[in-house]
Amino acid sequence: MKIEQIYTGCLAHAAYYIENNGEAAIFDPLREVQPYIDRATKDKAKIKYVFETHFHADFVSGHLDLAQKTGAKIVYGPTAKPQFEAIVAQDNDIFEVGNYKIKVLHTPGHTMESTTYLLIDENGDDQGIITGDTLFIGDVGRPDLAQHVIEDLTEEKLAGLLYDSLHNKILPLADHLIVYPNHGAGSACGKKMSKETTDTLGHQKETNYALQPMEKQEFIKQLLTGLTPPPGYFPKNVLMNIQVYESIDKVMEKAKVPLSPEAFEAAANETGALVLDTRNAEEFAKGFIPNSINIGLDGNFAMWVGEMIPDIKQKILLVCDEGKEEEAMIRLSRVGYDNTIGYLDRGFNNWKYAHKEIDKVNRIDARELASKMNKSPLIFDVRKKSEFDSEHVVGAQNIPLNQINSHLAELPKDKAFVLHCAGGYRSMLAASILKARGWDNFVDVRDGFKGIQETNIAVTEYVCPTTLL
Repeated sequence: MKIEQIYTGCLAHAAYYIENNGEAAIFDPLREVQPYIDRATKDKAKIKYVFETHFHADFVSGHLDLAQKTGAKIVYGPTAKPQFEAIVAQDNDIFEVGNYKIKVLHTPGHTMESTTYLLIDENGDDQGIITGDTLFIGDVGRPDLAQHVIEDLTEEKLAGLLYDSLHNKILPLADHLIVYPNHGAGSACGKKMSKETTDTLGHQKETNYALQPMEKQEFIKQLLTGLTPPPGYFPKNVLMNIQVYESIDKVMEKAKVPLSPEAFEAAANETGALVLDTRNAEEFAKGFIPNSINIGLDGNFAMWVGEMIPDIKQKILLVCDEGKEEEAMIRLSRVGYDNTIGYLDRGFNNWKYAHKEIDKVNRIDARELASKMNKSPLIFDVRKKSEFDSEHVVGAQNIPLNQINSHLAELPKDKAFVLHCAGGYRSMLAASILKARGWDNFVDVRDGFKGIQETNIAVTEYVCPTTLL
C-alpha cells in the first residue's frame, strides 16, 4: 500500500499521504499546503480527500487551504461540528481513494470527535491505522485538552472513553497492522511517546503501558498521573481549527515586509509589536535589539512561541538570519500567530551598521561556573520540573521557563545569579525576558546542564524521569 509519512520534527508532527490509481488523500496536514499539492502533482494524482483525525490543539491544520486549492473534500469523524463545509462521517463509513478503502473508526477519548482511519489495500486487506492522537508509539493521547474548549467535559470522562475506544476498536485489530500516529517524542499531546514514529500494533500491544490488561479505573489513574498543564495556545488552536481562519497566503503577504532599521524601530514604537529574534542563542547573546525576545529557529520554535507569547493575535516584528524570514513566518502561522507585520531587512547586522542601540547577555561555560562554585552562586534552573527532579545542581532553584513570568518576584535584582537549562536554548529565552524586564545581574550558562555534568559541580543523584510521572 502506498502511504508516506511526512514528518515535521520541530512540531513532532506527522501528516500522511496515500495515493492509488490517480487519487490521493492527505491526513492531518500542516498549515502550509503546497508540499502536499506538489507531492500529488508528482504522482499525477488528484487530492480527493483531506482527512482530519480530530480538531488539533498543537497546530493549525491546512485543511481549508488544501480544500480550496484542490477541490478536495474535508472529512471529520462522528460528533465533529466544524463551522465550514465538511463531511462528518459516521462510525464504520468507508471512503474510496482509487482502489484503496478508508474505514472510519470513531475513537473518542483524546477529544470527542477523535477518529482512527483503517487503511484497506486494493486486495481488501487491512494494512494500517492512522490513529491521530488516540494511539501513539509508546503512549496514548492525553484526555485533558478538550475540556479546555468544552466546559462540561472532564478529563476523567474522556479518559474513560479512551479506555473504551482502545479496548473496543483498537485492541481487537490484527497485530500486523502498522500504527501511524499524528505525533512523536517532543509533542505536548502525550507524556511517554517514543522517538519511533511507526510500529506494528502487535508490538504496541506488548510494550505500550496504556494497552496492558487493566481495569478502567486503573487506566484512568495511570493516564491522569503526571499530566502537566497544556500550553496556553492549545485551546486557541482548537478554536481556529473548528472555525474559519485566514488563508496562509494572505498571512504571508502581510508578513513579507522588509523594513529598514529606522522603519523597524518606528513600527515597533507605533504598533506595540513584539520584537521576536529567531537567531541562535549564541548570536543573540552577542548583541540584540533592546527588549526583543529570543526564540531560536534551531529549537522547538513554534512550541515555545505558543508557551511564551500569551496573545495569539500579538503583532510581531521579526529579526532573523538572512534568508530565514519566510521559514519563521510559516512556523509562526503553524500555531496560529498570524500577525507578523514585517521583518528587519538584512538582519541584525543592518541594525548595528545603522548605529542603533544594542543590548547583550553575559554567557559563561560550565567550566567557568565550576571555578566559581566555592562562592556558592545563586543558580536558577529553567528546565521542566521533571528534568529538575531527575537530576540538578545541588542547591539550585527551579523555575520552569513556561512559568517564569509568574515567578519574577523570586529573581533578585540586588544579587548576582546564574541561569541555565539543558543546553542553552531555553535559558537564553529566559534571559531575554529578564533583560526586557530590567534584570542585568545574571549570567547564562552556554552549555547548560549537559556541560555542568562534565564538571565537578555537585549534582543530585539521578532518578529516572519516567518514575516521577
